Amino acid sequence: MLLWFVILYLVASIAIGIVAALRVHNTRDFVIAGRTLPLYVVTATVFATWFGSETVLGISSTFIKEGLRGIVADPFGSSMCLVLVGLFFAARLYRMDLLTIGDYYRIRYDAAAELLVSLCIVVSYLGWLSAQIVVIGLVFTVVTGSEVSMSQGILIGSTVVLIYTLWGGMFSVAWTNFVQMVVIVIGLLYIFFVVADKAGGVGTVVSHAQAAGKLEFWPKLEARDVLAFVGAWVTMMFGSIPQQDVFQRVTSARTVRVAVLGSVLGGVFYFVSAFFPIFLAYSASLIDPKMVGDLIDRDHQLILPTLIMSHTPLFAQIMFFGALLSAVMSTASGTLLAPSVTFTENVLKKFIKRELTDREFLWTIRAVVAAFAAGVTLFALNSESTIYQMVVGAYKVTLVAAFVPLVAGLYWKHANSQGALAAILLGLATWLALEFFSPDGLWPPQLAGLLASAAGMLIGSLLPQWYGARPKHELHPERA
Repeated sequence: MLLWFVILYLVASIAIGIVAALRVHNTRDFVIAGRTLPLYVVTATVFATWFGSETVLGISSTFIKEGLRGIVADPFGSSMCLVLVGLFFAARLYRMDLLTIGDYYRIRYDAAAELLVSLCIVVSYLGWLSAQIVVIGLVFTVVTGSEVSMSQGILIGSTVVLIYTLWGGMFSVAWTNFVQMVVIVIGLLYIFFVVADKAGGVGTVVSHAQAAGKLEFWPKLEARDVLAFVGAWVTMMFGSIPQQDVFQRVTSARTVRVAVLGSVLGGVFYFVSAFFPIFLAYSASLIDPKMVGDLIDRDHQLILPTLIMSHTPLFAQIMFFGALLSAVMSTASGTLLAPSVTFTENVLKKFIKRELTDREFLWTIRAVVAAFAAGVTLFALNSESTIYQMVVGAYKVTLVAAFVPLVAGLYWKHANSQGALAAILLGLATWLALEFFSPDGLWPPQLAGLLASAAGMLIGSLLPQWYGARPKHELHPERA
């Protein structure tokens, strides 16, 4: 029964995506849904894109091992990212009427900045999307009692996501996200009450977590702990701002107001909802401490699915795996579309010697979507990282290379091409050097890379100009 429900749900998702695809008539429809999405859909797609496998399985299992301090990057940093996007970036980027975030770096700086940042953005999606595909494989393994292997499940999951993303683009992503958000909220609320009752009530679970020291959030006042804390927080909070999936949701909105409110509301809803899986997973410590003890070091990501399969009725299992599949597929579809569009628009087009028609460009994007899906599937089949590690690690490269040029270009009129190039190269070089030579040193590599990027922008923009053009004041937001 549970397996048939999973199959039915996957078929329904494909059907919704294909119906939505009927509205795709050109590239803008495919990439940014023709800028027609209403507030409730924008809020839903912002929320659903972030509420993925790392939220249900990664964050919750990491909390069991490390407490609140261990999840500062997500959900604290990630939800704050969406709020910051709404407050400080959405309106300015929306008014520029761009197709991709990579276009911004070309218009504000030059083609070199566009190419470097776009490549970093594309690479950053590899781990994040792989995490989603891995969980679909995990779902099939759990619900079939290992009759379907993890590898087979990964192949099935990637195929399903590819089908409806390939044809409908942002229209399919947005409307399936809306349905998936409804399933996530209803499913998690129901499971919350079922599990809370078995664990002795909400107060009992919270008291147990507090007594175990899991609710301690702030770091010890020691240099290493404080720097590690700040490094983890800014990785998601700042590193995920210059991302194509976030940008697409902003620019797909019907109006500027919808873009701003949708991002802020999506971030708030995400933060609140992320604590439901945390509560569910920690409840396992009270309901079945032996199971938790067996899995905590072997594979802590299985704690929550095992709890649901072993201690809840069939209907609760259906609701949980429906919510989990919704979370995973909503994130996977968005993270498959975003890097494919960025690569096609900001990298591949530079090597095509003639101007493509809109139809040719649309089919080129679809071909890249298929190729990226194949590459990510191979990566997922061979990755040994945890879900949480894959997701958090994805944003380090955009943090050190893309964040500072974006902020400086929007808010500092003296930022120029030379400063942008210095920021990108110095940020990447510092981060990679520390990752290779001193990954466990006092300074987190990504935090040092962010500071180096800021220094590169400042010094490069203020020194005599040996590269690029003068600052493009006409693109300063005050005049945009």
